[in-house]
Amino acid sequence: MTDQIRHLLIAAFRWHDPGPGSSHLVSDASGWWREPAILAGIGPALATLVAADQPTVVMTPQVTGLLVGPLVATALGVGVVPAYKEDPQRAIADATTWTTTAPDYRGRTLRLGIRDRHLHPGDRVLLVDDWATSGAQLRAMAQLARARQATVTGSAVIVADCPPAVADELRLRSLLHSTEL
Repeated sequence: MTDQIRHLLIAAFRWHDPGPGSSHLVSDASGWWREPAILAGIGPALATLVAADQPTVVMTPQVTGLLVGPLVATALGVGVVPAYKEDPQRAIADATTWTTTAPDYRGRTLRLGIRDRHLHPGDRVLLVDDWATSGAQLRAMAQLARARQATVTGSAVIVADCPPAVADELRLRSLLHSTEL
């Protein structure tokens, strides 16, 4: 199944050239969310990579992670803890643990927070996202897990594009490397 989902992911992915003012191509993974076979396969394929780690919960960052994380959690039979990006217009009313990311591949820092009531001491946390380039959000989620006295079992992403040292630190597993796209 993993080989089949890998082929589908590659076929549905596009790189776009934003024009002469840009120094790099822009990734377009939107085709992944249109294809039912990909939606049905991503969760089980990523879960297969990490099932031996026996997580009790998946933590995933807001936006694209909220698509991928529940697919993996469902395949593993565990729940999801969303890591929300701070938004002054939509404050979280619950007690929340916050951390700030290191600069990401664009040089941005973000504040990520999780509702305290959803992550418990002793939880075994699998970090899940769609793509890892700098590892900044995955590292920040690991900080959140440690702050709540939970243990990070590893990380799973669809596409890895980070240096080997970062991948080793995060115990990162992926379906694809960016060079395959």
